Amino acid sequence: MVQRGQFLERPTLVPLGAEVLEGLSHRGNASPGVLVVPPPPAEGGSMDHVVAAEVVWAAATAGHPTLRFNFRGVGASQGRRGRGEALRRDARAALEALESNLVGDGARRVALIALAGTGELALALARETPVAGVCLIGPSTFSADWARPCPVQIIVAEEDLALPRAVFPDLVVIPGADRAFTRNLPLVGKTVVEWLKSLERAHESP
Repeated sequence: MVQRGQFLERPTLVPLGAEVLEGLSHRGNASPGVLVVPPPPAEGGSMDHVVAAEVVWAAATAGHPTLRFNFRGVGASQGRRGRGEALRRDARAALEALESNLVGDGARRVALIALAGTGELALALARETPVAGVCLIGPSTFSADWARPCPVQIIVAEEDLALPRAVFPDLVVIPGADRAFTRNLPLVGKTVVEWLKSLERAHESP
């Protein structure tokens, strides 16, 4: 039995043709919903990534419905591991699964949270399907020329100097954090929740 105030994600199957992806979801009434895209399999990524777990805990505690998932061939997700377009299809299937479970005035409003090397994937997905915003956490690659089809927030650790501060003046820097966020990880979740609230305030403004 789940006690009042207890955080419990539910095992979720994400249909993808004849295969299914493994996921974990949490219900909520706040908008937007949150889809966490894990690092790509080539980087050893999975939905159990420590930053993914922190983000969904913070977002769900703030009332946002969440979904995190494993790409094909990772964890209990069926199929062979892919890259490029195959990963985007996986993420699109997860986005559609989350959208199908959203209700009320916030239905179909989803924010994408992309970890490490899935930033470009998330932005490409946002160009195909309207989303509330995209948050890139510790992106391993990023180009100043990438089109931003929606509000974009980039969160990096203070010790992560991969993205030049002068080129990306809008970076949100987590003080004292190393690149793996083994330090000050809760600040990442707090920053994401504040960003989600700003998206909804902007959506509600006339």
